[in-house]
Amino acid sequence: MTALLVVLGAAVGAPLRYLTDQALRRRFGDRFPWGTLTVNVVGSGILGALTGTSTAVHALLGIGFCGALTTYSTFGYETVRLIEDRAYLRAFLNVTVSVVAGVGAAALGHALVA
Repeated sequence: MTALLVVLGAAVGAPLRYLTDQALRRRFGDRFPWGTLTVNVVGSGILGALTGTSTAVHALLGIGFCGALTTYSTFGYETVRLIEDRAYLRAFLNVTVSVVAGVGAAALGHALVA
């Protein structure tokens, strides 16, 4: 049953990640990875808020939905791509804002439900 909950959550999270990225690329262009930053921060906030939830809720929303919504690998790839393009300031900002905002969102999510 847990595996099915993970699959159901991922079935929503993955397309939402793609659609968010595409919408933000159309709006702001692709010079900065706004889509990846957005889904990672939102996912961090949701995961922070899920602290202490039941196994079923954690499987559906935490592992499934947030696991498919967020993407560390794309974050890493996009940062390397910015460095290869010699966009050093954007690469630095991507790393710094992603880490600070992600941890901040997780802490805020946790604080809101604690």
